[in-house]
Amino acid sequence: MPYIAILAFFVVLPLILIGIYAFTNQQGQFTIQNFVQFFHRSEAVNTFIYSIAIAMITTIICIVLGYPAAYIMAMKSFRTPAVMAVLFILPMWINFLLRTIATVELFHLFNLPLGEGALLFGMCYDFLPFMIYPIYNTLQKIDISLLEAAQDLGANRMEVFTKVIMPLSMQGVYSGIIMVFMPTVSTFAISELLTHNKITLFGSLIQRSFGEGGTTMWNYGATLSLIMLIIIASTSFFGQRENEMENQAQGLI
Repeated sequence: MPYIAILAFFVVLPLILIGIYAFTNQQGQFTIQNFVQFFHRSEAVNTFIYSIAIAMITTIICIVLGYPAAYIMAMKSFRTPAVMAVLFILPMWINFLLRTIATVELFHLFNLPLGEGALLFGMCYDFLPFMIYPIYNTLQKIDISLLEAAQDLGANRMEVFTKVIMPLSMQGVYSGIIMVFMPTVSTFAISELLTHNKITLFGSLIQRSFGEGGTTMWNYGATLSLIMLIIIASTSFFGQRENEMENQAQGLI
């Protein structure tokens, strides 16, 4: 019951309020004008598409960097010290904004320009641990006897990795994608600090809508939030369905 009460108050109720604000105007009357306003604003639509692209690029980079790191940490043959796992956790002990501000200072220290490159660097730096640990936890749970059986059947190291380890780790990769993609779409602090507001992401539009213009902009901000929520939820749903179908196919085989 306590968990249900917490979820109802901090998750369900805010979502209901977002829906109410999105479909009403300043006078509380039902309207879809907020959605019409969004689709008629080319700047908002382009910002949304650009934010999706940045989130996808960030997620891909995190997979490319995170999977080898998780693999090295999980495979006992590498004899990786446990302190390596702690080193990936340490940055997460520091406040999110402080990490981003420190990244800005690093770019200033090395006279590097702030822009799209700095934005991608900051995104990957902040969210890379969220890709590493789901993959790491999944790899750790793989039964070593499966790898030995594959080797006994004549599979070399590459075949063991591609036909055994990688398929069994896809659940961790999927979890990592969700944990990286979702916050990168909605973030605004990283883009504002690492680009000096030269690049606007969708999260920045939402933040400005709730921070400016009074209740009129609150309705529009709720609309933007609802659109982003629908896109992310649908992506998660179809990804989960595809994963379930793949598991069922493997079970039949």
